[in-house]
Amino acid sequence: MLFDETASRRLLATYLTPDIVRQRRQVLTLLDPRPGERILDLGSGPGLLAEEIAVAVGAGGGVEGVDISDSMLAIARERTPPPGAGPIGYTAADALALPFGSGTFDAIVSTQVYEYVADIPSALIEARRVLRPSGRLVILDTDWDSIVWHSRDPQRMERVLSTWDQHLADPQLPRILPRLLRRAGFTEMTVEVLPILNVGFDPDTLSAGALETIARFVRGRGDISETEADAWAEDLRTLGEDYFFSLNRYVFVAGQNPLAARPNR
Repeated sequence: MLFDETASRRLLATYLTPDIVRQRRQVLTLLDPRPGERILDLGSGPGLLAEEIAVAVGAGGGVEGVDISDSMLAIARERTPPPGAGPIGYTAADALALPFGSGTFDAIVSTQVYEYVADIPSALIEARRVLRPSGRLVILDTDWDSIVWHSRDPQRMERVLSTWDQHLADPQLPRILPRLLRRAGFTEMTVEVLPILNVGFDPDTLSAGALETIARFVRGRGDISETEADAWAEDLRTLGEDYFFSLNRYVFVAGQNPLAARPNR
């Protein structure tokens, strides 16, 4: 429901906000794509990050984007790659069954994907399978308990956000990722926090763009009526200078020890 044609176009607009443009640059820096590398963008969405990676790896490298959303894949495929970009392919697939041979990629990047996956241990083992022994995995996900979002009705806000958590397999995934990465055979791990802060209402921000997506999801779900969901969104839109939103996203960069035993499925 979150990634149909209408929602995908709305998300594309959100991905173009300064908040996410800045996030994409930070992820790209941590990924550090190099000329000639083959890189997998796991959950490639509209293809914005894949395009930037393709420019970095150049004609001698390549990027494969995978996504489970047909509408997202369609948006990515209709885009014209920037000048100097290496080849980009887009495939429908999920994190548990990647349609690539073992040791295919120099790096994998996954942005806001694993928190939707119920079986993270298997997903990480699958990621390691398609990585080369010296490959690296870059994961960005959100801990939704880190959210601070001002509202005139704090109790309603709490209920809306609790209901919104239902769209994820694990709304607090980052706090257990270090352990899961180690068990999957990844080592040399670094972690950074990427905070998003919106002070004063501005439609060209991540949080403003997320309002309709969240309201659309929670309408009629649990004890939240359509009227109440719309009132929640309107309250936030009209806060003006009192609008305040903060959220922490975490980026994990993990290498692997080629001598480590691969865990059994």
